[in-house]
Amino acid sequence: MSEGGQKEPARADMSALGALGRWGHFCFRHRWPVVGVWVVVIAVLATTATLYGGTLSNAVEIPGTDSQRGQDLLDETFPQVSGNAATLVFAARTGTLVDPASQQAVQAALQGAGDIDGVVSVGNPYQQQGGLINQAQTVAFSNVQFAQQSFDVPQSAIDALESEANAAVAGTPVEVNFTGAVITNNITPDDSLSEIIGLTVALVILLIMLGSAVAAIVPIAMAMVALVAGLSLVYLEADFVNLNTITPTLAIMLGLGVGIDYSLFLVTRFRQELGAGREVADSVAIATATGGRAVIFAGTMVVLSVASLVVFGLSWMTLIGVGAAVTVVTAVIAANSLVPAALSILGHHVNSLRLPHFRHPREEDDGGAIGAWGRLVTRRSVIFAPLALVVLLVLALPVFWVHLGASDAGTYPKGQTERTAYDQISTAFGPGFNGPLVVSINQSADPQVTDRIASAIQGTDGVATVQAPVVNQQGTTAVLSVIPTSSPQSRDTVDLVDTLRDDVIPGAIGDADASAYVGGTTAAFDDIATRIGDRLIWFVLLAGGIVLLILTTAFRSLAVGLKAFATMLLSAAASFGVLIAVFQFGWGLELIGLDQTGPITSYLPPIMFAILFGLSMDYEVFLVSRIREEFVRGASAPDAITQGVARIGKVVVAAALIMTSVFLSFLLSDSSLVKQFGLALGASILIDAFIVRLTLVPAVMHLMGERIWWIPRWLDRILPPLTIEPSFDSRAEDDQTVPPKAG
Repeated sequence: MSEGGQKEPARADMSALGALGRWGHFCFRHRWPVVGVWVVVIAVLATTATLYGGTLSNAVEIPGTDSQRGQDLLDETFPQVSGNAATLVFAARTGTLVDPASQQAVQAALQGAGDIDGVVSVGNPYQQQGGLINQAQTVAFSNVQFAQQSFDVPQSAIDALESEANAAVAGTPVEVNFTGAVITNNITPDDSLSEIIGLTVALVILLIMLGSAVAAIVPIAMAMVALVAGLSLVYLEADFVNLNTITPTLAIMLGLGVGIDYSLFLVTRFRQELGAGREVADSVAIATATGGRAVIFAGTMVVLSVASLVVFGLSWMTLIGVGAAVTVVTAVIAANSLVPAALSILGHHVNSLRLPHFRHPREEDDGGAIGAWGRLVTRRSVIFAPLALVVLLVLALPVFWVHLGASDAGTYPKGQTERTAYDQISTAFGPGFNGPLVVSINQSADPQVTDRIASAIQGTDGVATVQAPVVNQQGTTAVLSVIPTSSPQSRDTVDLVDTLRDDVIPGAIGDADASAYVGGTTAAFDDIATRIGDRLIWFVLLAGGIVLLILTTAFRSLAVGLKAFATMLLSAAASFGVLIAVFQFGWGLELIGLDQTGPITSYLPPIMFAILFGLSMDYEVFLVSRIREEFVRGASAPDAITQGVARIGKVVVAAALIMTSVFLSFLLSDSSLVKQFGLALGASILIDAFIVRLTLVPAVMHLMGERIWWIPRWLDRILPPLTIEPSFDSRAEDDQTVPPKAG
């Protein structure tokens, strides 16, 4: 007791807090130097990335597949046609395209296109060479062939092409729109509005949850700092490896989401310790030792889950995940250094600028509505466990009808030039002209084989026409352009690819010493889908095995690890089912600004699963670590569950709502792919947090009782002594600690 009779602030046993607790005290003592280091690091990274950051590309290689072999053959023997094309689509507003003024405008546009660096040929629709004009002479298209693959065509060349064409038709009865691989593969979505909306919603949620403007601003500010650092590293990484254009968007989604959530976890624990009477120094140390440790475990699982993408053998896809995970790493580092330093500077002012009618958070808080929900779920666990399971299984049902592929420009929002061009081609010539199949033929030993293959393909159901073969100067390689009757994203086109590869082409080649490969966008994405399907089980086993091992080690419980593995799969299947229901079945599609269904992008599921496996474990770690902490303090297994949910449930709810709002805000993007990722990740967080972590997990843990902490003795002996929760009682009023219960 103090001389005045007042009870002194509770002191924590720093020896029980471990290295992170000591690090928290270090950040408290050296708070200004820590902030200074971050200022310097951000300035250096941002400046370096601006000066030396690389460019992004959509380079896709699929080793060992038919489409890749075809591309390799063209690169080696017929480089003139190995590049991709942009397609100019001309439409007559009045009259026809053969009217003198209209024809002059079209020819001027084509001449301007031919003068652009990198263009090797320009089709002439009037001569039916590399282009066509429809029977009504109102719509025509011209393929502008580049020497490079689409991802290597500089943006300056694309801008010049569009500028030349638009200038040529200005003031004439002709309009021009643009599509083709060079155009569609180089679209970089502008998601700044999504970021602003996501941050705004996150701030509102934080204000409601924390009741203090200062406390609410801290996680937002920390997340922005971590995001700047992460994005700078992403662009620096792009200087050494090929990073897909979707990488920064995913990095922003993840960086904002986990950056706010991780900081929120520490801010909440810090305020709880202050409310329990701790000094600022000890509150910082305890928040870092408990919340910081959970953040490290959670971030590590995100990174390891993403690293599991290496199983698919597609380096570009692995790099998408790894590039995005960079922002998770910076968020973890910021949460465990910059946040403690900022809280040390703020001290009790973290509760300043309070909103009216909000209580000061205290450790004894019963959790309000979330705490009541936790108590209800545990009391009625026999009802809630199977009910949650049924809901998850119902949501997962659409998975049985999944169609992986590539959404073509027909799914783009109306009004975009790519969508307008797609619709004009489909109406005037047929949907297959939007995505021809490319058959590359090695005919060096039998020049007649190309004619046999062309004839066989022409007679195949689903083929509209086979254009005349183009042969290289040496006569060794020929290229056939095959126009399907169906659109590029149609299942019928995928079936046609399989038919050509398995039956038609082998039959035409016979015993000849020749080879032929079917390529094109549809074929390439079909190859990606096949590769993913073949190796998905190994990915799940690797990523799930990592989760199982880490959680079993951290919580000293095999039951916790197995439960986490099973619920992780259920959560992934349910959220993937929601994605399929919207984008394939069209349920609510108009609500996200689209009017056409399409397949799920082939490489989305593994990236989505990798991120979800990691993020779902965030909430598992946050929730179960607090339950475990209550248990080692001496609470019974049922009481530990209800107390853990009451004390951390509100944070999980706020974190989930924040991350969901960030993800779903990207539904405003013009990119169908970005919309798919936004919905997939947003739905997955909602499902995982509310149905799985706050309902199914507490119910199952209650049904299992103390058996949830079971681990075989032999396994306990061989696992490293690594735990998430330090063995101390943060509510103790002296230096006594409560020894942990045996697992």
